[in-house]
Amino acid sequence: MVLLGESGGILIPELPRSREGMDRLRGLRLLHTHLDINKSAPGDLLSHEDLMDLLFLRLDSIAVLTVGEWGEPALFQQAHLLPHSPEGRAYRLDPPVAWDRVDTNFAAQTAALEEELAREADGAAVLDSDARCILVSVSTQPRQAQETSLDELAELARTAGLSVQGRLVQRVPKLDYNHILGRGKLAELEVLALQGRAGIIVFDLELSPAQLRNLAEATERKAIDRTQLILDIFAQRAISSAGKLQVELAQLQYRLPRLTGRGKALDRLAGGIGGKGPGETKLETDRRRLRERITRIKDELKNLRGHRANIRSRRAKARLPVVSLVGYTNAGKSTLLNALTGSAVLAEDKLFATLDPTSRRLRFPEERELVLTDTVGFIRSLPKELLEAFRATLEELEEADLLLHVVDAASPEMEQQVRAVDGILEGLNLQDIPRLLVYNKIDNLPDEEKYNLSGASLNENQDGFYGANFAPDSAINFRDYDAVYVSALTGEGLTELGQAIIARVDWRGE
Repeated sequence: MVLLGESGGILIPELPRSREGMDRLRGLRLLHTHLDINKSAPGDLLSHEDLMDLLFLRLDSIAVLTVGEWGEPALFQQAHLLPHSPEGRAYRLDPPVAWDRVDTNFAAQTAALEEELAREADGAAVLDSDARCILVSVSTQPRQAQETSLDELAELARTAGLSVQGRLVQRVPKLDYNHILGRGKLAELEVLALQGRAGIIVFDLELSPAQLRNLAEATERKAIDRTQLILDIFAQRAISSAGKLQVELAQLQYRLPRLTGRGKALDRLAGGIGGKGPGETKLETDRRRLRERITRIKDELKNLRGHRANIRSRRAKARLPVVSLVGYTNAGKSTLLNALTGSAVLAEDKLFATLDPTSRRLRFPEERELVLTDTVGFIRSLPKELLEAFRATLEELEEADLLLHVVDAASPEMEQQVRAVDGILEGLNLQDIPRLLVYNKIDNLPDEEKYNLSGASLNENQDGFYGANFAPDSAINFRDYDAVYVSALTGEGLTELGQAIIARVDWRGE
């Protein structure tokens, strides 16, 4: 392929897509000329822009040949990608040499590079590129906070069925709401994805429509954000018709402002004879259909809320107290429900194992009985689309006489998780319902930490009762909290939990 450019550069056309496998190079190498050798100092023949083209187009190699005043060839320089470099370099840049002393076998060089790329990608497991991902954090927070958040994102990716092949962290003074990453970081990300044969880039924040559009133009890999990943997990785990409706509503509400399109398919359709006026675009048609579907789903969920309100009304007439389990996802709520009621509700060591609300009767001595409900787990920065869609489910919490706030006592992020759940409950106007803090999974703690959890670090003073590992000046307000310590897996502390529930529930009439 011969391209004719101008003295300042050439325009590379759209390249063939026949070799877009993530462990393969493009199958093309680019050789271009510099017309004036005096404008290119030795050692700097290939420009930064040339090297970026090498990365983003996954070229076999890129090379430059300088041409003298009379058209004679002079110096030659080439660069190629590096599958893996201990120094973290993305490419190898050879020094310039005289054009007639070049002895590189370019075909053999390309074959060796692809062989190394395939070997590194297949070292752990054979996975399709759509099951491999790179995690990216771009934030104003300190790096340690970003790494902690990426740990949670990695768990979300694992729950969604993705294999994490690498991470990229960038701390910025201010987020750019048009371009989430600069071209240099995008190049570094492209190398990470190439080395890990990853087809998906997952960002640890919610991307704006402009950021998604610019990422689609900069990379051929699929870019998704934290919200899309959570929505995908919910879509995989929704079982009931109500759960599926709620997830679909959240997905449609997320997609609507981000619906874009390119190409002739989205050109305006002529209206009337001779095209008297512009018709409806394909994009506008898609948006209208999304809005119509959203309206229908909202109507169905409205009926669902009415049905559940009738169920709650019947419970109230039966004078049965309601206790609801709330907490961070994977804190062990479903396991605790099973342990208390002898049920067999699905409980997995994964995030968002439970989506649909589950209610079971819990019997106590002296003919006392209540309804124990398990709800969807919460998470930091829970997408607003999900909160709105799952309002029919979360309304179960409004009728609760007591909230059991289940906390993973063994999690290093316990304080942040408690704070996140408190924030969501306040956003749902549920902060006034009595709460009992339940430290779960204490079987995962060493004996000395159990002692600290149950006694030494619990301080009661005029400001209230403070939970384990929290100093009295903690940002979390435990004024209305009491706490019990259990292991839903081993049964430790369940008797004390039952006694605490009995003491705090209004048994209506006693």
